Amino acid sequence: MSRTYRDRPRKPRFRARGDDFRCRQCRTLVGPTPSGGRHRNHCPSCLYSRHVDGRTPGDRASDCGASMAPIAVFARRNGEQALVHRCLGCGFERHNRIAADDDIVAVMRLPLVEPRGAQTPARDDERSA
Repeated sequence: MSRTYRDRPRKPRFRARGDDFRCRQCRTLVGPTPSGGRHRNHCPSCLYSRHVDGRTPGDRASDCGASMAPIAVFARRNGEQALVHRCLGCGFERHNRIAADDDIVAVMRLPLVEPRGAQTPARDDERSA
């Protein structure tokens, strides 16, 4: 019995974690992280990413696949810095740890924002209004 098109195993849509890849934005060949993470999720040169994960980081469940632009940086409570990426296709936002080999000048050019969900105390002039 011959196999039909539907019986063939599906080719993986995205590469497995840890594989080298070429950045879609700046075309840099990117390898695994030297330290500070199990897998790479953005280009260390231009900081762009790709929308491959759904709700859970690493699940590779997104159907979008568009580029994700670095739009901001923030410091977590433990002092670790994280990038904010926004998908250029669907607008989804994701936070990613800064890797040890990321271009620090590119990181410093991004605006500094408050962490999502952080409450800032109201100033005196806001309380009286």
